[in-house]
Amino acid sequence: MDFEEASSPVDPEVRAYVFSLVSALGGTGADESGRYVLGDDALACLKDLKRWLKLYDEKANRLDVARCLAEANLVEGDLLEILGAWPEDAQDDKIRSKIALACLELLVPLTWPIEKNDTQMTVNHHRHIPYIQLAQTSYKRAILDSQSKTILRTAVRIALPSIAIPMSERTSRDEGIIKLVLYLFRNISIITTIGQGKEGPTSRSATIEAFHHQDVLALVLTICSNMGEDFNTQDVVILELLFHLLKGVSPEKLFMDKAQLEKNGSKELGALLAKEKNMHISYAKNAPSRHNRFGTMIWVKRDQPGKVSTVSGQESLKDGQHTLSKMDQSKKWNKPKQRSREVEWANDRFDIPISLTTPASTNLRSFVEEFLDSGFNPLFNHLRRAIEREADRVLEVHKQQFFYLISWFLEAERVRRRMKQEAEKKTKNNKMTETFEADSFALIASVLIQETFVLLNRFMQDRLDMKAWRELNAGAQCFTQILLIVQDMAHSTLEDDQEIAENIQNRIFYEETTHDRVIAILRGYKNQGFAYLDTCTELSHVFLRMLEHYSRENIDLQVRSKRRARKKKKRAAAVENGNADATNADATNDDDEDAASEMEEAAEAERVSRERKFDFNRFAAKFMTQSCINTFVAFTKFYLDLNAEQLKRAHRFFYRVAFKQELSVMLYRIDIFVLFNRMIKGPEPLDRTSPLYGEWEELVKQLTRRMVKKLQERPELAVEMLFSKISSTVFYLENGYEKQTTSSKPRAPAALEVRGSMTREEQIGVAVAVLHEEKLDAVDWVMKVLSNAASERQSWEAEAAARRTENGDEAGDVQVDSRAPSIAVFPETEERRFAMFKDPKLRLLMTLAGFERLGIDDEPDATWIVPSALTARQLHETHDIVQKHRDDPVLEYGEDDALTAEDMLRRKSTKRTPRAAYDDDLSDDEDVFSNGNENDLLFPAGGPTNTGPRTAAAALEQLKRRHRRKRNNPSSDAEDGTGVDDETRERRRKAREAADLEKRKKIKSAAFVYDSEDDPEADRLFFEREEMRRKGHVKKMMEVLAAGMVEGNGKRKSKEEAQGIGSKTKKRRVESESDIDEDDDLQMAGSSSSPRVQEVSDRSESEEGETPSSTPLEESPQEKVLRDIPINVHFAEDDGERRKGSRPGEDDGDDDEDDTLVVAQSRRRKRAALVLESDSE
Repeated sequence: MDFEEASSPVDPEVRAYVFSLVSALGGTGADESGRYVLGDDALACLKDLKRWLKLYDEKANRLDVARCLAEANLVEGDLLEILGAWPEDAQDDKIRSKIALACLELLVPLTWPIEKNDTQMTVNHHRHIPYIQLAQTSYKRAILDSQSKTILRTAVRIALPSIAIPMSERTSRDEGIIKLVLYLFRNISIITTIGQGKEGPTSRSATIEAFHHQDVLALVLTICSNMGEDFNTQDVVILELLFHLLKGVSPEKLFMDKAQLEKNGSKELGALLAKEKNMHISYAKNAPSRHNRFGTMIWVKRDQPGKVSTVSGQESLKDGQHTLSKMDQSKKWNKPKQRSREVEWANDRFDIPISLTTPASTNLRSFVEEFLDSGFNPLFNHLRRAIEREADRVLEVHKQQFFYLISWFLEAERVRRRMKQEAEKKTKNNKMTETFEADSFALIASVLIQETFVLLNRFMQDRLDMKAWRELNAGAQCFTQILLIVQDMAHSTLEDDQEIAENIQNRIFYEETTHDRVIAILRGYKNQGFAYLDTCTELSHVFLRMLEHYSRENIDLQVRSKRRARKKKKRAAAVENGNADATNADATNDDDEDAASEMEEAAEAERVSRERKFDFNRFAAKFMTQSCINTFVAFTKFYLDLNAEQLKRAHRFFYRVAFKQELSVMLYRIDIFVLFNRMIKGPEPLDRTSPLYGEWEELVKQLTRRMVKKLQERPELAVEMLFSKISSTVFYLENGYEKQTTSSKPRAPAALEVRGSMTREEQIGVAVAVLHEEKLDAVDWVMKVLSNAASERQSWEAEAAARRTENGDEAGDVQVDSRAPSIAVFPETEERRFAMFKDPKLRLLMTLAGFERLGIDDEPDATWIVPSALTARQLHETHDIVQKHRDDPVLEYGEDDALTAEDMLRRKSTKRTPRAAYDDDLSDDEDVFSNGNENDLLFPAGGPTNTGPRTAAAALEQLKRRHRRKRNNPSSDAEDGTGVDDETRERRRKAREAADLEKRKKIKSAAFVYDSEDDPEADRLFFEREEMRRKGHVKKMMEVLAAGMVEGNGKRKSKEEAQGIGSKTKKRRVESESDIDEDDDLQMAGSSSSPRVQEVSDRSESEEGETPSSTPLEESPQEKVLRDIPINVHFAEDDGERRKGSRPGEDDGDDDEDDTLVVAQSRRRKRAALVLESDSE
């Protein structure tokens, strides 16, 4: 290394001290055959150099000592020589081990990466950092090239004695030695040389091979597999080491074997050659010829007269299109790039692809497989817990590395499983398949738990809010790989994996905030780079596809929708004032009213989060916005650099927009069609041999057809194609008319009230104190209104008193009667009018002052008045109270737990009277009965089952006894000597009706509605009885019809014959159980030739008669048809003649108050209508 002695930027005195220590450390000599020899005080010199680094560079924030050590070639000339000279068989040499440890303590700070932003940089840093970074590269080259000296293995030997000690017995020195060795490995992996390639001496491949050959990877595996048991604080260092080893490495290529790598290399080479060929073809169209060696410049006339534009280059002479294109290129505006506020360290970037050599790829692949089998779960489980409890060793950058490594290893696991399954399909080894499937996904189970999902969601939301795009990129990649691994689990052959996948999907898709976050990540793209663009499009594609499939399988999918609760001003004020007691004042108050208010607040908090049924179409419509479309358009512009999977992702999105969601109008933009046309027809089109070329060509063709058709329907589209589409424009282009929107009326705020039991004066004081700080003008306005109203009311009272004096009225005190005019309250400004409607605190003060508001609550222009009930004296008193509290407001209430005036207010509870569903908002009891008859809604006396055969027979027997008693004692009323007149009978009848009505009101609905168990046998018997009843009913009606028919010519029987037939059949029989619900015996006359209604004669009934069988008559053809068809017969009687029933419990209005049941008397002849219905049973 060349040193520049002259004009050194380092203090000469510091240089002299450092160089003297390096010289005393040791060196090579001719006497020792070129072997390095330690000085007498080598250990002391190493400790002094460590002190210089710590006390001068770190304390003074300078890099002078590190610069001097780099110039003195300490690392390559001394430290590596000392470490390489320590033989493996001299492990027990204490002096050697101490010197080696001292060398290691110097190597770690000298190789530590320097990361400083512009605000931290000084002149000293600008001088030394470039030189030190070059020196660190040389340090790494020397360490990795020293294969014979095995510097890294020597470092491992230094840490082995401390590692062998159990964690409970280790001292802080042992823990420090382990971390020191791991930090050295971390520093070596971080140091990189830009543009060196994959085979350079300090490349990633060289680092991995050195780590493999010198047992560094084996040490890392040992620590990872025992994390949490034998190691505790080393997790963060291992995390950084793994991150810098694996970032940028493609897991897809890592797990390819030699044949696959060769095939993939050939495919990539063919793709590059095809791309170069297409470039030559497009260039040949405008390639220069031998005749255009001379310069060319032309003028292009513009629309404005006398204005021209100059275009240079002979290619502009080909045609007008090329001329305009050339002119557009010259007018291109280069937007100035704004300087990024946050500095992103190059060492943290993980989006730069890295290529590895074949040996390095093989070694890293074996390490990754062993790590997935043994170290993945312990390490990431321990790291997650450390991040959750915010351990001191965990920095913000470690969270990004944590989630990136999770995504990397999950992708590696997916690729490994796929490669292994493909290999097993070729070899058809079923036993190996079963063994592999039995392992399932347990090797990565530590990141598929709810705690990881919660941590990931919080991390993504925080980084999205802070616009930390690189960290958000890492979180989005992790979430995408989790979704893909869950998808593989759902397709697994093991039922346990399928159940776990179902549970995970349910947890992920249950939160609507997750859905909104995915959309926000896609919408938030604004030149964050291609890596972020690729990640956000992949996340939205995978999430949308999986959610669509899951919603189809789970039709009743529920999502929890969260709405942001309104923050109370009193809590914000409590936080600002540092008054924690005021925040918890509601919970510590034992007042009943305060408890009710707390219950209302709890109910409101519960309403913030609610479940609703998930609608996938509604969710997919959120992706159909211009911001999301712009993101995919920006992604598609890289179509020449995209692989088949990425092109498919973009194609599926545009297809969903245009055809699935039927929003092709959103794609009708000139820039989008220019992009699509360039992809298909050039210049620089897609490769026609690409598997997705045909799909893209068909998409562009169908989209162009729709656009042309829509352009014919809506000529306005020609203008709208220049701009992005908003929702109203899309609606107009789709339907041809503008969307009608209705403005909702403003709602009045919730009414407030003062807590506790205070007097009116104290309540006014609270209201004034609340308005005192920010709205004192409102208090002054209320006082002004009170003063004017008091003066006006006093004038009216004086006028009323004078009027009464003139009329000769002798009155003492003047009193205001109801005829006093109300005084309207008018706002002085528009802001005051709005405050009278929307400010609940001002409304509270006005209400306490006695003002009244006319009209409904939600009417903005409702009038406030000073009611006539308030006298001038009362208005003056209210004015004085407000004036008093305005001048001296009471801002706190209470002594121990003082509450502010704001805390003394609460929302006024609105109590609602519960109403039945059938009430229909009826106010009066009379409105319940539509026909004015309350009896129609009551149950019959005795209940619905009180109609059995025993009840009917007993009622009939009781009725017979009463009639016999009446017949045997015809003069019972006369013997009483009092007699019963019409008025008494009417009174008794009304009393019986009232008693019967009261009794029926007490019947419970349980007599009709009751729980029943399913009994098939009981149901079968019930339907059989109903069928028998129906058949008996039909048979009975056929007999009635046959008895009433006219023989032969269809003439009506005479009245005398009908009465004669009826006189022979005046008998009554007791109805059986099957005939209880049937009508009494009726005779109907019908004609076979005319449908008109015939008159029939009712058969009279006697007390102990029987029903005789009527003589069968000859049936006409119409009667046969009626008899053969099952029918339901209904009789429509005249409204004036209602048939009285003979059931128990019915009152006939008899004079005898003991008679509650009567027998239906013989009825007059009446007209009946025969109604035929089809049997619907």
